[in-house]
Amino acid sequence: MQTEKRFRYWQWRVIICSMIGYAMFYFVRKNFSFAIPLLNEEYGISNASFGIIMTLGGLVYGLSKFVNGILADRTNARWHLAIGLSFCVLTSVLFGFADKISALFVGSESGGAVIRGMVIVMGILYIVNQIFQGCGFAPCNHLMVSWVPPKELATKMSIWNTSHSVGAFIVAVICGYITRWQMCFWIPAAIAFVGIFFIVITLRDTPKSVGLPELPKVEGELDEEQQKEPKVFRQFLMKKVFLNPVIWILAITDLVVYIVRFAILDWGPSMLSDMGLSKEMTGWTVALFEVAGCLGMLCAGYISDKFFMSRSQRVCAIELGLVAVCLFVLHLIQDAGMPVLFLIILAISGFLIYGPQALLGVTAANIATKKAASSAVGLIGFMSYLSTIITGVGFGFLADKFGGWSWIFITMGGLAVVGTVLILSIWGIKEGNGNIETK
Repeated sequence: MQTEKRFRYWQWRVIICSMIGYAMFYFVRKNFSFAIPLLNEEYGISNASFGIIMTLGGLVYGLSKFVNGILADRTNARWHLAIGLSFCVLTSVLFGFADKISALFVGSESGGAVIRGMVIVMGILYIVNQIFQGCGFAPCNHLMVSWVPPKELATKMSIWNTSHSVGAFIVAVICGYITRWQMCFWIPAAIAFVGIFFIVITLRDTPKSVGLPELPKVEGELDEEQQKEPKVFRQFLMKKVFLNPVIWILAITDLVVYIVRFAILDWGPSMLSDMGLSKEMTGWTVALFEVAGCLGMLCAGYISDKFFMSRSQRVCAIELGLVAVCLFVLHLIQDAGMPVLFLIILAISGFLIYGPQALLGVTAANIATKKAASSAVGLIGFMSYLSTIITGVGFGFLADKFGGWSWIFITMGGLAVVGTVLILSIWGIKEGNGNIETK
């Protein structure tokens, strides 16, 4: 009884503290989106230029997420997180000096050369930031599967997944009131700097590291000795992850989910500004999207475990279908002069899209077992961040070419339909216990 009570204490401590730690990554990640309109206004940098930066950074982040996913299955999660966040804080501080760095290299204080140099400097810093942003989710996923059994994972992982929404919400509100682009980088970096010490002090890697028994081994999972043998572990990864068709279906579906999510998060401030909303209102609107997403994740996880016997993919299929409807409605009403209705539908979209964003990874983790969960989620993460090819360069080009956002809503809606069809193809898959069964 005492051991169980102590395990519950540490389980919730790890969940809550890793949530706070991961939210800090978003402080020094999503602040870039709020600096874009200010940089555009001051220097005239085009949306297409920022789109290229976000696309390259997103691809690098996806690759980093994949590499860190494999590493996280075999490293200490606490130090993995702390080191990654340290470098993200450093790059965010340097972002605020992009104009000075550019001037130093081009030998001039103003002019087109300085602006072009700023784009290059910000592009390099953004890519470096994204490399170390990959050190965020993977170790947190390792923590979750190490401390939470499969039958509870959908509910508790959904709770944990609100961390990025909380981080994005707070940074959106903070940056919404900032009028200097430099401060969009420096203020969040100062807060995240404190988060580094918080991670080191509060987190522990596995139950074994605090003298508690590990979670029971499930069928098909490697034991500790087998995991230490490189050849055995590689074969295990190939079977459970890289040659598993269900993992690939989940990965492609997650690509669709991230296109919708990032289109709103990355271009939301610019999109809403073009619709006539004030900068403060824009910040609150994007923050509202995240709050709705938090509620959506919590509901989706609870519904999955309570009513669908942890068949999370069924909840994903239903919610993705409803997201497609919302996006087509947004397309129809964006020029109708009804901002309140637009914001309500946008919030509903956030409520629905964050369910699949959380549960697709849960499905993958349960299928791969805790010994390969981070690798599976890393592969899905890599695929999902290919979305930046569309949300960055693609949507940036469409916005500049057609002078509006209509085609972006149509594209997002069509892709949501594709994602719905894909996830419906594994409706009968049963997850849990490390096996794949149909019923």
